[in-house]
Amino acid sequence: MDILRRELIYLWYYFSVQFEQIFGWWVLGMAIGSAVSVFAKDAIHRAFRSLQGKRLGLFGILAASALGIASPLCMYGAIPIAASFSRGGMKDDWLAAFMMSSILLNPQLIVYSAALGGTVLAVRIVSCFLCGITAGLLVRFFYRDRPFFNFTGFDEPKSRDTDPNIILRYFKNLWRNVKATGLYFLMGILLSALFQRYVPAEAMTALFGGNEALGVLMAATIGVPLYACGGGTIPLLQQWLWDGMSVGSAASFMLTGPSTKITNLGALKIVLGIRRFLLYLAYVMLFSLAAGLIVNAIVSL
Repeated sequence: MDILRRELIYLWYYFSVQFEQIFGWWVLGMAIGSAVSVFAKDAIHRAFRSLQGKRLGLFGILAASALGIASPLCMYGAIPIAASFSRGGMKDDWLAAFMMSSILLNPQLIVYSAALGGTVLAVRIVSCFLCGITAGLLVRFFYRDRPFFNFTGFDEPKSRDTDPNIILRYFKNLWRNVKATGLYFLMGILLSALFQRYVPAEAMTALFGGNEALGVLMAATIGVPLYACGGGTIPLLQQWLWDGMSVGSAASFMLTGPSTKITNLGALKIVLGIRRFLLYLAYVMLFSLAAGLIVNAIVSL
């Protein structure tokens, strides 16, 4: 019993220390994320819809990727809204850029990621933006004369932010945000405490550290089964970076995690079909590996 009590004290110490360090970022992320969702979501989507029909060339892909990051929708929300854009004549390459970046990042997750430091935050934003752009370019060049998506059966989503009182509308959204992310956030801190207590820092450095391709590959691979919620992975990433994980490995994890999240994959398989779905998986793995290696090479200069 004494040993168990001692271990629980250690775990509580590690848990409480990281909770204090990251709790404020979680709260700020939810507050800003809900504000964007309630007050700016429609404006963001109108801005994307306004691109329709304009002769923007490749610039349209850049704008679509940026607006995808700005959009607060998760993948299950992004697919129905993308379906409505598609029915209105939006190009598949623009939709690919918008959806890819929307999967990877949103305003709330940007704020969460600030807890990892300015360098990692910048790497996350730039890599997600470029991943969306590259996806759009690939669809543009290889699916120019044939459809890439099949949105049959998807209707435009109904907004849940309908309360006539704007203050109540915001706090209802914020409460849904707390319920959706709170448990994952606490689980992430608990896993981080377990890693800190029972996994030597040297092991993490050997696994994910340095500029070796193996570390980036391991981070990309582990991101597939371990990613459940963006906020829940921030405590883990913070601890791993302290223990010696390279920035490139972190970038790789942050790309493969959300793009291979089980709920996202289920929705994507429906709109892509099996062949294009497999191409999507190959793309996100190759892009994450390349991004991790490039980031490590830049950081080591």
